Amino acid sequence: MIAALQAENAKISATLRVHDQLVQALRLRIAKLQKLAFGKSSEKIEREIEQLELALEDLLLAVAEGDEAPIDEGHNEPSPEAADAPALRRRPRVSDATPRERCELDPGTCCADCGGDLRVVGEDVSELLDMIAAQMKVIQIARIKKSCRRCERMVQEPAPSRPIPGSMAGPNLLAHILVSKFDDHLPLYRQHEIFARMGADIPETTLVGWCGRAMKTLSPLIERIEADIMGSDLLHADDTPIRVLDRSLRDKGLGKGVRQGRIWAYVRDQRPWAGSSPPGAVYRFAQDWKEEHVLSHLASARGILQADGYKGYAKLYEPEPDGTPRLREAACWAH
Repeated sequence: MIAALQAENAKISATLRVHDQLVQALRLRIAKLQKLAFGKSSEKIEREIEQLELALEDLLLAVAEGDEAPIDEGHNEPSPEAADAPALRRRPRVSDATPRERCELDPGTCCADCGGDLRVVGEDVSELLDMIAAQMKVIQIARIKKSCRRCERMVQEPAPSRPIPGSMAGPNLLAHILVSKFDDHLPLYRQHEIFARMGADIPETTLVGWCGRAMKTLSPLIERIEADIMGSDLLHADDTPIRVLDRSLRDKGLGKGVRQGRIWAYVRDQRPWAGSSPPGAVYRFAQDWKEEHVLSHLASARGILQADGYKGYAKLYEPEPDGTPRLREAACWAH
């Protein structure tokens, strides 16, 4: 009797988890549809989608933890029309450029039963996806000193250049830190903890200094990329609000010292019509939403500008003395 009740309780609990999972999946789908329907208020819906995705992920983890059935990673994509689509598993897609390592399990040359010779009649091949863990490496640069036996001249190779003069950081380490911080949004204090587990105690202040100096080193490259993108004959422009710390407001007793800034994005993407120029984006920060920022950013731009109905773009569409506008307007269909 007790065993039957426990089995029934486990069945009911599993059903509730599946129902919760379905509810979260439907809420997530509704939020995405709302984002498509109401593009103007997409920032709030975007945050809601992120929270729903986190909640759905927790539910899926709980279901997977209690699932003892063998995992079947099918070869097909989950159907977006199915209500339980998030519960389906898909076989991971791995690039053909990913290194492959062949591990052969050979039964030997003799039969274990009769001792006869074995011959190859085929093989069964399966794949196991694994990862090589990152590790720190110290490169010792030894500059050998030599002296000439005849004239006593000292000879030594010059020290190789470094991304940050006088720093211990190598180019691969700097690239990893920058990508982790700005692309993966991993704070420096967490990177400090990760590096400590790998055997390198790099203080947060040092990481901050490396990021700042690395940005200075990359400035010429950034300027070349910006000039190339902003010189395109077709640009997509948009902006989004961002919360900015302002200690002067807090010192004056005006709230928590947070005000609203603006991030402007200018994008070139010719992939829809197989254009020759690679896609790219330029981001510019502004203290407020005044039109002077847009006029400054696009001062040298010519061609077509696809953007929303922000009034700051109006002066860019006005005809110049020769009667032709500096930029032709291509209105955004989502606004």
